[in-house]
Amino acid sequence: MSAAASPPVVAVVGPTASGKSALAVALALELDGEVVNADAMQLYRGMDIGTATPTLDERRGVPHHLLDVWDVTTTASVAEYQRLARAAVDDVRARGRTPVLVGGSGLYVSAVLDRLDFPGTDEAIRSRLEAELVASGAAAMHARLAAVDPAAAAAILPTNGRRVVRALEVVELTGQPFTATLPDGEPWYQPEVRVGLEVPREELDVRIAARVEQMWRDGLLDEVRALVPLGLREGRTAPRALGYQQALDELDGVLTADAARLSTVEATRRFARRQQRWFARDRRVTWLPYDSPTLLADVVALAEAASSAA
Repeated sequence: MSAAASPPVVAVVGPTASGKSALAVALALELDGEVVNADAMQLYRGMDIGTATPTLDERRGVPHHLLDVWDVTTTASVAEYQRLARAAVDDVRARGRTPVLVGGSGLYVSAVLDRLDFPGTDEAIRSRLEAELVASGAAAMHARLAAVDPAAAAAILPTNGRRVVRALEVVELTGQPFTATLPDGEPWYQPEVRVGLEVPREELDVRIAARVEQMWRDGLLDEVRALVPLGLREGRTAPRALGYQQALDELDGVLTADAARLSTVEATRRFARRQQRWFARDRRVTWLPYDSPTLLADVVALAEAASSAA
């Protein structure tokens, strides 16, 4: 099937707790589509409650791709995700159906939709930088990154030592800023539609707090207990998922139940701000109110217009 004859790739992006998953399912039902996950933590098997992975009932019979594919001991790889996700999108399109890419992990969305190549890794450089991280601390490494690549430092939390190390590794490997590896605006797929869900900050804060409370009511602590024997504590990526470190700290007696939930709420709000900043930079995203009564119809119209234009 030629690119022009292929169904459009429809991406639903935006901050956590904005209703992306529900919209993606509704779109798939309207457009004869299938959902492809672009939430980094929903890739992990067994991490369902804390990542708000759609339940079978919530999926409403729509096929979902790239949920529960990695063990909790697997270190996340955007390059590997790119390979898996593009294969899923290509398969959906080859069958004449519409891929609906959904998630709030900005780099993962870009990995699918943009002409984005990821530098390899050098074990010697990585090991040296990781040793320096242990010796100097994340803040000092972040300051070093800010000196060589201010844009990358602005996008990475000073406490996220793993991502700081990766950014410094790329700078050393390529001789270019880490941000030079980010999208250049050239799309990988045509036609495509990118829709962002817009939520007022005050409303988003309320929705995040409600989601965190629901996570604990739904049994996040039991989920984490079950994942510990499977290697959750030993994983390099999975324990960093919002709520999981806090749940571990509650189980260990480091945090009270109230403190664990409050810490999760605060961390999730900071994460949502970063998501909003990331997607706001992409002028190809059409922003629509998350609670618009015509939201579904508006996105369907955008997808149909993109398909017709192609």
